[in-house]
Amino acid sequence: MAFILLIETATESCSVALSSAGSLRAFRESSGGYNHSEKLTLFIEEVLSQAGIDADHLDAVCVSQGPGSYTGLRIGVSAAKGICYALDIPLIAISTLDSMASNMAESLHNHNLPVGEKLLLCPMLDARRMEVYTAIYNQRGDRISEIEAKIIDENSFDDLTKENQLVVFGNGAAKCIPLLSRPEIHFIKDIAASARFMFDLAYKRYQEKTFVDVAYFEPFYLKDFIATIPKNKIF
Repeated sequence: MAFILLIETATESCSVALSSAGSLRAFRESSGGYNHSEKLTLFIEEVLSQAGIDADHLDAVCVSQGPGSYTGLRIGVSAAKGICYALDIPLIAISTLDSMASNMAESLHNHNLPVGEKLLLCPMLDARRMEVYTAIYNQRGDRISEIEAKIIDENSFDDLTKENQLVVFGNGAAKCIPLLSRPEIHFIKDIAASARFMFDLAYKRYQEKTFVDVAYFEPFYLKDFIATIPKNKIF
């Protein structure tokens, strides 16, 4: 029985879960803003306590690799690396969008959608203004396009929706509704990146021994970090 610690910090939500043999054993989450540095260590301790195991029983750590918040990803990956170093266990990395699509593929029947061969999944993570991080997946949750930073306008996804229904979800979806409000695009509310969506993919990669190098792994930021200066600091 493999115990895998799951860490998701790519968005405003901070979540930690523990899985064993591909099943969720414990879970903690906060969506109250970017307080990851305050919550993450506490959540790790709490999920281990909920599951009734000590950290030295962990077999691997799985972390969300992004894209997403630069600071959030740094916090999550740093914590994951620290645990892997201390316990000498492998590190698994999963795309934030991949885990969201995998969960949606498993739960399509819960959303009253026109499930069929023409259905595509489009998770979105909020970026700046009308930009989102996104990719396209088939209804099995397999990625069929490259992950990209995409600026949304009225013509976005026209090529896809000529012959397909598109399911859009994630914390970048709501701002796109006014521009993409047409019958062939279906918006699913209240779906955000979460550690509880990672356990299937994490267990598969653990079985395949698909690990990343603890020393050299870096998050997938997709875009360079741009520091902003508060207006009250400009002279």
